[in-house]
Amino acid sequence: MSTQTSTGTPTGAEHDPYASSLADDAVSDTSHVFNATGGDWDDLVDEASALHEERIVVNMGPQHPSTHGVLRLILELDGETVTEARAGIGYLHTGIEKNMEYRTWVQGVTFCTRMDYLTPMFQETAYCLAMEKLLGITDEIPERASVIRVLMMEMTRISSHLICLGTGGMEMGATTVMTVGFRERERLLRVIEMITGLRMNNAYIRPGGVAQDLPPGSIDALREMVPELRRGLGELEALLNENPILKGRTVDVGVLDLAGCMALGITGPVLRSTGLPHDLRKVDPYCGYETYDFDVITRTSQDAYGRLRIRIDEMYESLKIVEQCTERLQAGEGPVMVADKKIAWPAQLALGGDGLGNSLDHIREIMGTSMESLIHHFKLVTEGFRVPPGQAYQAVESAKGELGCHLVSDGGTRPYRAHFRDPSFNNLQAVAAMCEGGQIADVIVAVASIDPVMGGVDR
Repeated sequence: MSTQTSTGTPTGAEHDPYASSLADDAVSDTSHVFNATGGDWDDLVDEASALHEERIVVNMGPQHPSTHGVLRLILELDGETVTEARAGIGYLHTGIEKNMEYRTWVQGVTFCTRMDYLTPMFQETAYCLAMEKLLGITDEIPERASVIRVLMMEMTRISSHLICLGTGGMEMGATTVMTVGFRERERLLRVIEMITGLRMNNAYIRPGGVAQDLPPGSIDALREMVPELRRGLGELEALLNENPILKGRTVDVGVLDLAGCMALGITGPVLRSTGLPHDLRKVDPYCGYETYDFDVITRTSQDAYGRLRIRIDEMYESLKIVEQCTERLQAGEGPVMVADKKIAWPAQLALGGDGLGNSLDHIREIMGTSMESLIHHFKLVTEGFRVPPGQAYQAVESAKGELGCHLVSDGGTRPYRAHFRDPSFNNLQAVAAMCEGGQIADVIVAVASIDPVMGGVDR
């Protein structure tokens, strides 16, 4: 940076053409000249220039280079070959984790659901399970609530995978893959909206259970959706699995072996593409996953093609779990919120007959039947419940890998600290290992096979 002196002569003017031009124009003595520098970008350019080699540094981003969010990739090229790759993050930082410290425990759900906006149910579940550990009510969660949580997570897993495959296909020029993927995702979002009231950012899974039970018609909607979705997945398989153009773009692209995954803390489909059947639903079950029949999908190709095939097969396994959840939910009714009235609201939430607001039964309970219920409801909503001091960590198997939530309580009505281990954050570390030595066109394929979402990375 160059600044003007009191005599009007800029310091460092002999090295700064902009400063000298300002002096020539007789700018005011109080004027300042600011030269912006690019940090790591300039360092890379200077290094490449000093070696006197034919190398190019390309700044890819931070606009959507792979439609996964504002990801910045700094690539050093030797012709078409990538010799160095760096990922720059932080352009979507929302301060969600810090904001959660200034809201009640229940309000925290509406924050964490917005991190990875393609997998809201996983963030909500991890957060609530960790909080329930602190409250000591893990074993008191109603079975029906746990079944609904599993149902919502598996539908979200399919939805996330469809976005991964659809956008990945679009990035390679296969727009039909995107239109089919998004069409099938709409089937899921219609049911999710029917149950929760929202397509995304649901804030449906709450401490102690879920916000409300399934509305009338949900079981029929689920039974109608599953066979339609299976047919749609069949179309995707026909478009992708043995497509020679797709295989030419993905086979042996973005290779990362098991040792690399272990060194970088990589989880999810990227890890399972190395042949390791690591899935928290089997390894460390939660929400009753040990009672469901499904397989952990693995492949051994260690490349982008293997990850694509894993995600397709995982969607079929998720549909199997959705069918099992549907059978259990149809078998009987029951509470969907813990019985502890220090945590649960006095009356069970439900939609009104017009699909808006709360049901008349809920309003009658807290407004017309019991003054104590009204007061208690008011205090729970405005002040929130207290969580005993301590800390807890809970991990779930998100669509992208291990999603962990670490909560610290000081005994108050809001978190002292909330921190999430988002799988995309860890998985993005693999960009250099996957891309260096490959072609620049393969960078997009490699990043798409990681399936990062920057909302979860930056938080």
